Amino acid sequence: MPEYLAPGVYVEETSFRQKTIEGVSTSTAGFVGPTRFGPVRGEPELLTSFLDFERIYGGIDQLEFDGARVHNHLAHAVRGFFENGGRRLYVARAYEDARAGQDDDHTNVASYPLAPNLEVRARYPGSAGNVLVRFELLLSDDILVVPDGGGPASLAGGLPFDTVLLTSTGANTDPPSLHWIERDFDEGHQLATFRLRSPGGEVSAGLVTDLDEHEVRVVTVAVTVTALGRFMDAGVFDELAPHREHRNGLGRTFEPPPTRRSTELYVPIVLDTSIDDGVGMVEALVDNVVWPDGSLPDSLPADAAELLDERFVGGDRDADGFGEPLEITCLLQGGADGTRPNQAAYLGLDLGQERSGLRSLEGLDDVSIVAAPGSTSDILQNGSSSDGMSIQQHLINHAERMRYRIAVLDSPDGAILSQIRDHRGKLDSTHAALYYPWITISDPVTETEIDTPPSGFIAGIYARNDVERGVHKAPANEIVQLAVDFEFPIDKSQQEVLNPRGINCLRFFDGRGYRVWGARTITSDPEWKYVPLRRYFAFLEHSIDRGTQWAVFEPNGSALWTNIRRTVEDFLFNEWKSGHLMGATPDEAYFVKCDRSTMTQNDIDNGRLICLIGVAPLRPAEFVIFRIGQKTLTGMGGS
Repeated sequence: MPEYLAPGVYVEETSFRQKTIEGVSTSTAGFVGPTRFGPVRGEPELLTSFLDFERIYGGIDQLEFDGARVHNHLAHAVRGFFENGGRRLYVARAYEDARAGQDDDHTNVASYPLAPNLEVRARYPGSAGNVLVRFELLLSDDILVVPDGGGPASLAGGLPFDTVLLTSTGANTDPPSLHWIERDFDEGHQLATFRLRSPGGEVSAGLVTDLDEHEVRVVTVAVTVTALGRFMDAGVFDELAPHREHRNGLGRTFEPPPTRRSTELYVPIVLDTSIDDGVGMVEALVDNVVWPDGSLPDSLPADAAELLDERFVGGDRDADGFGEPLEITCLLQGGADGTRPNQAAYLGLDLGQERSGLRSLEGLDDVSIVAAPGSTSDILQNGSSSDGMSIQQHLINHAERMRYRIAVLDSPDGAILSQIRDHRGKLDSTHAALYYPWITISDPVTETEIDTPPSGFIAGIYARNDVERGVHKAPANEIVQLAVDFEFPIDKSQQEVLNPRGINCLRFFDGRGYRVWGARTITSDPEWKYVPLRRYFAFLEHSIDRGTQWAVFEPNGSALWTNIRRTVEDFLFNEWKSGHLMGATPDEAYFVKCDRSTMTQNDIDNGRLICLIGVAPLRPAEFVIFRIGQKTLTGMGGS
């Protein structure tokens, strides 16, 4: 109770409403598997479109494991997820290199040495890092302003650590030279001290302080960097400053250990260099660059300042005042996808903040669907079935441990009925569903039809179903977008064998297209055999869990019990009114008990509040039966 120590009027806020529970989202998915590029550790970034996946993880091109090219099943799954209605997705990259191990950050990373102290490389391992990098050195208009009536010269628009080129404009015969602007030049942009790198490599101060008395021009040197790859054409970074300390400097934009999340995700290349100043960076780019013929062109000066001066004199200007650019290109090489990830790579490492694989999804509270698209590829042909089964078991264990998730499992590709039944017989969980067969799609890379695992497509259908109808409705009898066929045609008699085993079939129906035709989990417990039932209870449990955190450490008495009971009842009443529970009345649909009948004095003494909740959920109409027979016409006769 508040203290009242002095006479006066006290106005206080109080609440006369019960606490509310908001239903959690159930449509966010998490995928794990190999990609062509992207982070191999750390918390995955939320993707809201396939374009996000391309920018971070390198696109849909084929992967190459130990010289063998394979389809990029995870990328196809991501595309299928969004095309089938998915909206939010996390992707955890599974990467492995048998030669150096996962802890070597530079293994299979594409690179190119521009100079002894300057290397350009991809930020992450992967074949998508083999890109063409183009540097364009740009020169601005003269920024030196000398007043007509006399007075000190100034630099129009000069910023601290801008790299500038000084060139002669009249009788002055001094050779062109490179400098950078000191940090402490005054806010009025009055000309202050420049620093100049001498031929011996020393840095001297105060060499030029009175440019208004010299016949010179001062132009800014900027660098535009472009990473050109099949799915990296968006990697354009305009007008960066060569000096590392500049607020828009090359060193900050392409820093090897990124300090900003956007750099980590959207800047695909790294400049690994010990060069700090802008003069040294320009000299490294111009003087030490390896040109296509192995040397600088004979027709151009070898000195960096002279080369830039020649480009400045007589050069045209663009709309921003920059002259004709000097282009320097290099092709990064050596990027590779490593080896096909095994079950340990899918499970991942737990290095504190640097988790990988499935472990990196554990800290994401909004994920409710998990899958490992492509993990069952070729497991019946190449003898790697133990890895494929282990990966699926890791998915199941993950979903059960996280409580509010379901694992969408792929069948092995090429599996016939006996093989898929045998595969299903090795699995048992209320938190997983198995789908068969694989989906045939048109591959935009090879321009052929390929078979791809169904889990990504099914996860998208889960999400679409949750948004359009609700998690209580079975994600079945839904169209599979992008499908042009299925790996095997499944008829009714075959499904009669598979459906009782909890194998959800994908079937084609004439006039109705390609559809999901099953909604069972892979459990031996008949109470939880339906996917919507498992997912709806996960929704209820997670919503109540998140919506009642306020009750922890409250006084454990009748007032709290009443508050808890009414809060949960209000939430379940809304579910019943929305048609998500059975029963003609609320009493038939659910009950909530939280009083002395649900906890003993020992429970109370040990800080336990126990609330007992029962709900009558809906189950899918899996078998729709119409009974029809002949009816005898009655009431006919004469009068």
